Amino acid sequence: MPLGVPSSFQAYDPHPIVVKAARGASMWDVDNNEYVDYDMGFGALFSGHINPVVRRAVDEQLDNGTLFVTPCELNTDVAELLGERYGLPMWRFTNSGTEATMDAIRVARGATGRDKIVKVEGGYHGHHDEVMISMKPSLDVAGPADQPNSVPATAGVTRAVLGDTIVIPYNDAEALERVLRNEDVACFIVEPVMENIGICLPDDGYLQAVREITSRYGTLLIFDEVKTGITAGWGGATGALGVTPDLVALAKSIGGGLPLGAFGGKREYMDQITMGRVLHLGTYNGNPLCMAAAKAVLSEVCTPHATTAAIGRNKMLVDACTDIIEDAGLPAHTVQFGAKGCVTWMPEPIRNYRDYKKTDLDIAFAQWIHGINRGILLPPGLDEQWLISIMHTEEEALRYANVFGDFVAELTQ
Repeated sequence: MPLGVPSSFQAYDPHPIVVKAARGASMWDVDNNEYVDYDMGFGALFSGHINPVVRRAVDEQLDNGTLFVTPCELNTDVAELLGERYGLPMWRFTNSGTEATMDAIRVARGATGRDKIVKVEGGYHGHHDEVMISMKPSLDVAGPADQPNSVPATAGVTRAVLGDTIVIPYNDAEALERVLRNEDVACFIVEPVMENIGICLPDDGYLQAVREITSRYGTLLIFDEVKTGITAGWGGATGALGVTPDLVALAKSIGGGLPLGAFGGKREYMDQITMGRVLHLGTYNGNPLCMAAAKAVLSEVCTPHATTAAIGRNKMLVDACTDIIEDAGLPAHTVQFGAKGCVTWMPEPIRNYRDYKKTDLDIAFAQWIHGINRGILLPPGLDEQWLISIMHTEEEALRYANVFGDFVAELTQ
């Protein structure tokens, strides 16, 4: 395998941890080291490792088949559960977040008849060509902060695709309005809370302004909630922040550890598929095994009560880390959004990608390697966020605060 791993995200210095087993909030590597898992599958395991309710649902479905390539009753059950959470009436299923954002963009183009899309600098929306642009560009090619260049994140992106993707800063409504004035943009795809650069929260009124501006220029608003999804609250970031997009893309935690994505939206746009104007295909889409897991997650495991409780345990961890930072007078701060949190090595909250580039990633790496050698598995990206799952106990949720306190003591002695 190139880099020795199945996904390039899984290759990190000094070497990846090779895991042999996981259960609840813990994992064990091939050398039998145990870790409390705060990564939780890059945020895909809000239900925890091998949640017994999800396990039971999958076991029961295994007795009845794994793939039908024809509809099953579970498709409707899960679509209705998502509709209740997000207030959007129509849904289709995919196998990943990449597919979900890709298909949502295609629906937007079909509905508007426009080619161009807009994304924010530093945003990650999967690994299809249209969005693998200015994910984390080097500043020597990124251009002005208020009018960033569109920079390909990989070889293989054509000039034509590059020309159709416009990049703007996050938290800059004026920049969005400026690029929409020609009325040739199909959609603005954005994480309502950016989680590719730690946790970057929207300014007060920003998303409301985005909603108004996109509506005024006939541009569809797509919320990429692959990461925020059900971890931000029972209704995702859409519910927590009170702004409803035209389309929303989901994945990760809705599948309970199985590969599942979904996109949904307003009927007038999703009916592009109904009318046959936009094709949405996939052999494994809505397969009954993943649907069984998703139904268990959405209806039995990640309930409003359980979600609120996990968010509460995360707040305890975030508050404990905040106290440690403040007591030591460190140039850092914590951020919480739902069941996710992070330590950002910069005194002030970041508002966009250019702010993120000013953070101290050397200390972030030291923090990560310190933790991993003490049984704490934080996300290896250094700018990712931890997740407190339904299955983290209060003790497990707070264990990292003790390790973080030891790290700060060593850092400041």
